[in-house]
Amino acid sequence: MHSDPDPVHDEPVHDEPVHDDPGYDEPAEPVQNDFVSHVRANLRAHGGDRSFTFISEGASSGGRPFTPSGPGRKYTENELGFADLDRKARVLGCRLEARGLRDRAVLLLYPEGLEFLAAFLGCLYARVVAVPAPLPDLDAGRFGRTRRIIEDADIALILTDTAHRGTLDAWLTAAGLKGRVHCLDTQAGKESDPGTWKPPEFGPGTLAFLQYTSGSTSEPKGVMVTHGNLLGNGEEIKRRIEGTSDTVGVGWVPHYHDMGLVGQFLQPLYLGCRYVFTSPITFIKRPVLWLELITQYRGTITVAPNFGYELALRRITDRQLEGLDLSSLTVVKNGAEPVRAATLEAMAERFAPVGFKPAMWMPCYGMAETTLLVTGAPLGGGPVVRDFDADALTRNRAVAGNGSASVRRLVSSGRPVTLDVRVVDPESRDERPEGRVGEIWVRGGSVAAGYWKSPEQSRATFEARTSSGDGPFLRTGDLGFIADGELYVTGRIKDLIIVNGRNIHAHDIEEAARAAHPSALTGAAFAIDAAIDADLGGGPGSDRPVDGSREQVVIVQEISTRAAAGTPLDELAALIKARVARTFELPAVSVVLAARGTVRRTTSGKMQRRLTREAFLDGEITALGGDLEPGVAELRRAGA
Repeated sequence: MHSDPDPVHDEPVHDEPVHDDPGYDEPAEPVQNDFVSHVRANLRAHGGDRSFTFISEGASSGGRPFTPSGPGRKYTENELGFADLDRKARVLGCRLEARGLRDRAVLLLYPEGLEFLAAFLGCLYARVVAVPAPLPDLDAGRFGRTRRIIEDADIALILTDTAHRGTLDAWLTAAGLKGRVHCLDTQAGKESDPGTWKPPEFGPGTLAFLQYTSGSTSEPKGVMVTHGNLLGNGEEIKRRIEGTSDTVGVGWVPHYHDMGLVGQFLQPLYLGCRYVFTSPITFIKRPVLWLELITQYRGTITVAPNFGYELALRRITDRQLEGLDLSSLTVVKNGAEPVRAATLEAMAERFAPVGFKPAMWMPCYGMAETTLLVTGAPLGGGPVVRDFDADALTRNRAVAGNGSASVRRLVSSGRPVTLDVRVVDPESRDERPEGRVGEIWVRGGSVAAGYWKSPEQSRATFEARTSSGDGPFLRTGDLGFIADGELYVTGRIKDLIIVNGRNIHAHDIEEAARAAHPSALTGAAFAIDAAIDADLGGGPGSDRPVDGSREQVVIVQEISTRAAAGTPLDELAALIKARVARTFELPAVSVVLAARGTVRRTTSGKMQRRLTREAFLDGEITALGGDLEPGVAELRRAGA
């Protein structure tokens, strides 16, 4: 980890890493050199007075009723104290050790709840490599992804609960995996004596778990997260949020996503603090429950992707505000790609009467490849929002938007605590000065060990060096720039749309489309260059009438037909098309109107533009209306 404590210079070019100057000092040396020892110290210190609390729908045996303010709603509160968690983890650790699974990968397929947490910690205790993943029975399309993980990680054992053991056994049989892959119900069987557990030998480099990426831009890859990574990132988060054992977390992000696993489950173990959570599905059914939990348990920190806050804005009624009190919050993290300024402002205004303050906002940036957190706004400072000249940004320059004809409003993702963050030209690998857009590179103890069984890809991604030889760095694949020490993320390299020599981010096009009419919801923008995209069959010699001399921009735009208020859909598509074409001076724009849920997303809500593009070309998107350029409809592949 870079340990140069010099502050950020005011010069436009910085050879030193960017740090959060006011609070920066040397990375703290953890007392333990492995995550299990650190966690067990906290479990012993707070075993009797700290817990994880899960709120589920309906009544269940063994739990206490939790009654929110809404009538007719029944929830159950189930609690797992730190002492009991440690005991359950030691019991499972003994069972896994007896199976000879040390340093082998084991797949964890659980519903949201307390059983997953005990299983994950049990894997750590046994020095077994945990691989959390979503239950495939929640979505038939996930079975294929689950099978790819099984093959990639050489899985021989799946851990699950009693309720899902039968379903998974049946699926393994149907998939031809029965006999090679076995299921273990961690709620059944003879319980081992927890006193017989003995900690294996750990070190900072010991592999803790594989975090399979969500696949927003590519096939899922297994990120190798070590004990040292967990300690390093745990300290980064602790110092950024100023967390203590008195911190109370509240959330709903799923445990198989890095934000949920590291930020909401492992961070409370690192701090020795309480955490209260519900499932994503329960949250989506009734978003106000999230705020009711903050009110009831006096939550001090919560985190969610941007779409969670937008759902709360859209679905929580004025009547549901009665009885809410959000004044206990000190940190509200927004870790979306990107964070929308309009969402931050709308939340602050909408929930101000119940104690929400703008200073609570902590926009942040991170990814599985850095364990989780890279940068975040300093505690209590609120978001930094600035206008930049939109045309200059297309030419990779960040210039203040004062008086510009077109501006792009960006929210800063804050500053790193100790990590070394650079902006680098992705082609020449020259470091970019402040105010110039380039690829974001990261170095430090939070950066993972690489991709599982992918040495070449690991070298290319995790061992990058600048043109001057400085490194190794992680290449994030994200574009951004630094201004006044703040990191601004502008998009992903793979989502760039290049038109007439200008770099236009897909997100900017989507924002312009969304602003064209109140009925416009989520949209996905992508390019189709028929002249060079061989899989479209639109190149030289093709009989398809698309204009291959220019890049075609397509927007799959979800709409609310109710909000369209009688506006003809073809007229609405033309309105969106005109707005986008005018804003970005695009010669060829096609708009497809579709129902809510059409745009492909990952399990954590990140947009999958590539998969949406493929669905469009394969004819899998049902159009409610549209305005297409000549020949674009014919680009859909045979069988559409």
